[in-house]
Amino acid sequence: MTPKRPEELRKRVKLLTRLFVFGLVVSSATAIPLEAELGWLAQIVGVSSATRVPWDAGLHGWIWQIWMGLRETNTHYPFLAYGTDWLAFGHFVIAIAFVGALRDPVRNAWLFDFGLIACALVMPYALIFGGVRGIPIWWRLIDCSFGVLGAIPRWLCRQWTFELATREETALPSVTAPQQRLKTT
Repeated sequence: MTPKRPEELRKRVKLLTRLFVFGLVVSSATAIPLEAELGWLAQIVGVSSATRVPWDAGLHGWIWQIWMGLRETNTHYPFLAYGTDWLAFGHFVIAIAFVGALRDPVRNAWLFDFGLIACALVMPYALIFGGVRGIPIWWRLIDCSFGVLGAIPRWLCRQWTFELATREETALPSVTAPQQRLKTT
């Protein structure tokens, strides 16, 4: 059911945008201490660094392989972790961009399209490059779910923003607007 009043629409858009920004910030913060996080996860599922778990032993084997790979890599080639530091930075920057949608969702409606495109690109990216890197299909599908789950609030915000613009009789910014203004002057 769509809210009737513009205040309700704005409130819903801002709530979902805040949740989206929160998710980006959390994913940013968790992309940096991967080795420690995997150590905690290994303890939770009962995997020890002293016991080799075969790669194909399901979730336990997968967690053990990733944890040991990160430990070895960080011991011998710590500069490679810089790549995940930049991944975290990218998430932080995207989160900052969505502050514009919090300030004025109608004026910054393009951010919802940007978010939808980014969410859609998660799926081919995870499936293709995950396959190239030997990531199990079940893990790639988990990665794809982030794109699907992220698209839902972006799509709702986009719909509500269009409705808000219509109710407030505000024109949504468009790429063609400057050319149209030039023709009328």
